[in-house]
Amino acid sequence: MSGGGATSGSGQGTAPERGRVKTEPSAKRVRGYVEGRLAFETTSALMVWEGPAYPQYYIPAKDVLGELRANGETQHSPSRGDAEVVNLHLDTIVRESAGRRYPVSPIEDIVDHVRFEWDAIDEWLEEDEPIYTHPRDPYTRVDILQSSRHVRVVVDGVTVADSHSPHILFETGLPSRYYLPMSDVRLDLLTPTHSSTHCPYKGTASYWSLNVNGKTYDDLVWTYRTPLPESQKIAGLVCFYNEKVELWVDGELEDRPRTKLS
Repeated sequence: MSGGGATSGSGQGTAPERGRVKTEPSAKRVRGYVEGRLAFETTSALMVWEGPAYPQYYIPAKDVLGELRANGETQHSPSRGDAEVVNLHLDTIVRESAGRRYPVSPIEDIVDHVRFEWDAIDEWLEEDEPIYTHPRDPYTRVDILQSSRHVRVVVDGVTVADSHSPHILFETGLPSRYYLPMSDVRLDLLTPTHSSTHCPYKGTASYWSLNVNGKTYDDLVWTYRTPLPESQKIAGLVCFYNEKVELWVDGELEDRPRTKLS
């Protein structure tokens, strides 16, 4: 994503404002591997919020172990300027259009850095631990708390889940999510799909469609069967989109949050 304005410098302590670009140095050692080959290793990675949602890593070009060759393409950002698209060469291994490099930019911090496309790198590591999807935002917190609140989920007049033992996931900037034991969910109304999504905090989610009164609600329900270590409390639990169901908590109907999924 491209921000509409630019904020250069390495500010600390706050997440970026909408429409602005923020940069911040990372103290972590960041490495990337391609087909088992080390492509870059740095302790000077730059976190860049290209938009408000989450940051990306910009890697100093001097810490790239392969050769970066401009392929003649450019990409323009209103905030960051014109980037040259580069191929990554590691001897006989070539990743086409693997990254973007800014020879000049209104944001001085990103000059002489490479912003690799996430999928162009097979494995990303922070220190010795793999990371997925995108870097974890240092200003985002995930808390998972066991609760005895009474949660009931209703769709088209049918109660599809009823639980007194939810795990509530609180994530910065997102609605609270209620993860329920499978035994408290009408599994007979669920049909597994081939959909999946990835979260750097929780891992890979798989989905079900919900079938109620002859109507199918695609990918309305999900679970993390093997979540990442910090989210083990939700392993095998089931969650519904608050935005798309009637969610009753302790007998009170919750307002539907307004998000991009509404």
